[in-house]
Amino acid sequence: MTVYGGSATRDRQGWFLGLTGPQVVLVLAAAFPSWLAMSVGEWAALLALVPLWLVAVALICVPVRGWSAAQWIGVLARHVVGRGAGWTRWQSKGAAGDIDDPAEADLPGVLTGIQIHDGPTMAGRGVRPAIIQNHATRTWAATARILHPGIGMADDADRDRMGAGLSELFEAASASSQIDVLAICVRTVPDDGTERAEWVRQHARETEPELSAHIHAQLDASISGAAIRAEAFVTVVVREDAISKDARRAGRGLSGRARILYGVLGEVESRLLGAIRCTQVSWLDSAELAIAIRTGFEPGDAPALADSVIHHGYDDTIGAGVPVAAAGPTNATTALRSYRHGEWESIAATILLPRKGAVMGALARALVPSQVGERRALTVFFRPVSQGLAERSTGRAEMSAAMATEVRRKVGRVERARDRRAVEQVHETDEKLERGRSLVRVSSALAITVPAAWNAQDYGRRLDASVRLCGFTPLPLDGAHDAAFAAAVIPLGTGLPKKRRS
Repeated sequence: MTVYGGSATRDRQGWFLGLTGPQVVLVLAAAFPSWLAMSVGEWAALLALVPLWLVAVALICVPVRGWSAAQWIGVLARHVVGRGAGWTRWQSKGAAGDIDDPAEADLPGVLTGIQIHDGPTMAGRGVRPAIIQNHATRTWAATARILHPGIGMADDADRDRMGAGLSELFEAASASSQIDVLAICVRTVPDDGTERAEWVRQHARETEPELSAHIHAQLDASISGAAIRAEAFVTVVVREDAISKDARRAGRGLSGRARILYGVLGEVESRLLGAIRCTQVSWLDSAELAIAIRTGFEPGDAPALADSVIHHGYDDTIGAGVPVAAAGPTNATTALRSYRHGEWESIAATILLPRKGAVMGALARALVPSQVGERRALTVFFRPVSQGLAERSTGRAEMSAAMATEVRRKVGRVERARDRRAVEQVHETDEKLERGRSLVRVSSALAITVPAAWNAQDYGRRLDASVRLCGFTPLPLDGAHDAAFAAAVIPLGTGLPKKRRS
C-alpha cells in the first residue's frame, strides 16, 4: 500500500532555531530598548523592559494557525483597509450589462488575470482544448475531466502500482522541466439524479413487468437521497519561460505554445491511462470548461446545465452550457473567515501532511458531504522540483542534520527517536535522488460550500472535524478564503502561493 509523507522533510530551513531571517531581525530589534537601558545602567527600567521584550518575542515567534500574532495583526489591518476601500467586493460585468465579448472570462479575485483561448485542433482527435493563460503568473494550462474507478475496492498490489505510476509521472515532469504544477481536483456533491433519470428514460422498456418496475421505483426513491456524485479534473500548468523558446520554433503565438502544451498533455494522458488506471481522459474545450467553472461557483446550477446538455443532443436549437463571460458569479464578497460568491458561501482550509505518513485514499472521508445541499472539493497540487534544486536542498538538509547531531553530542543532550528519524529521512531522500528519483512539493486546498442562508462557520467546523478523523491536521485559511476557494474548487490550475511570507 502506498504511503506518503513518511519521507517528508522541511522544505525551508530556518536561519536560527527554526526562525526566519525577518523574525531574527525583529527579535533583535525588539531587544534594543533593553540593551540601551543596560548600557546606561537604568536597572529599574530594564526590569520593566525585559517582560515587554518577552511579550514581543512571543508575538513574533509563536505561530497561531500557521502565522504569528504579528502576522495576524497585519492580515487584520489589511482586511479592514480593503473592506473600507471596497476592495473586498466584486461584481461581474454581466450584472452591470457591460459584456463586450462573450468569450472573455470575467472572474473575481486571483482569477482576474485568467484568459481562456480556443486552442487549435489536437492531431488525430477533432477536439479543441481550452488553453488557459494566466497573465499574473505567466503560465499556460489545460484541464481534463478524468474518470477513475477509485481505490476503495483496490487491493494493496493495485494501490502500489497506481502509486508507482503517479511517481513515474512526476519523475518525467521533473526531467522535462516544463510542467510547473499538476493539479488534481475532486468535487463531490449529492447526486441530483438528472443524468440517471435521462438514462432510465432512454433504456426503460414498455414491456417491463409491473413488479420489476415497482421495485426499481422503490430503489430509486431509497438511494437517490444518499447518492453522491464525484467529478475529477486534472490541470497541467506550464511556465511561459520554460516553453517560450520551443514555442518560437513551433510557430510562435498561441498556436506555437499550444503545440508545445499538447505534447506535454499527451505524455500526461498516456500515464494517466496507464499505470494510474484512469478509464477516460477528456480535455475540456471552452464551453465545457465554462460549465466546470460555473458549477464551481454555483453548485445549484449543475442540474439545469446537465439537463441543457442532454437536450442539446436531441435538439440543436436548445442552448447548452454558459458563455465563458458568464461562467463566474454575479457578485462576490471576501470576509475574513469566509468567501461569499453569488448565493453560496465557502470556507477553505489546507491540510498538513502527518510526519508519520498516511495510506493512499485516507482523505476520502473528508470529501463526503454531511448534508444534502453541501459541496466539498479538494485539490492537490504537485509541483515538481528540478534535479539541481533537489540536490542543493537535500545537501543543505544533510549538513544541518549533521551539525545538529554534533551540537547535541557536544552539549550532552540525549538523542531522541524523533531526531534519529529526521536524520534517517534526510539520508533516505539523498539515496532516492541518487537512484534517479525526484522531489515533488505537495500542497492542498480543501473547501466546503453551502447556501449562504446556512451557518457556514458550523459547516467549516464539520469540515475540520472530517479532516482530523482522517488523521490529518486542518489549517483554516482565514484571511485568504477567496484565493483558497479558487485553488480548491475552480480547475484552472491556480495554486497556492509558491513562497511563504515571513
